[in-house]
Amino acid sequence: QVQLVESGGGLVQAGGSLRLSCAASGRTFSSYAMGWFRQAPGKEREFVAAISSSAISTYYAESVKGRFTISRDNAKNTVYLQMNSLKPEDTAVYSCAARRYDYSSNYGHYAYWGQGTQVTVSS
Repeated sequence: QVQLVESGGGLVQAGGSLRLSCAASGRTFSSYAMGWFRQAPGKEREFVAAISSSAISTYYAESVKGRFTISRDNAKNTVYLQMNSLKPEDTAVYSCAARRYDYSSNYGHYAYWGQGTQVTVSS
């Protein structure tokens, strides 16, 4: 069982930066691949980024590639999402998720979810 708690969301102007954190409970965090997803009002949940359990591999949605960076610190049971050059279309609730084995861009593959944190980018 893994419990996830996100933090770091907020209001930022276009072009600005935010860093989201996702703290995980449990002693087996290092065996889980982690993903970030987002959902804007009236839209479906969208994959943002994922990272393998060892942090060797990362994977990004095309819409955020080059602007966002996912990372993790297994000693701190935490995964991060550094978001730079933010755009109004990045406005959404961002959630982290965990799954065993390899990472995935399919939200249905993730067993554990945080409650989400709101990111609002003003123009």
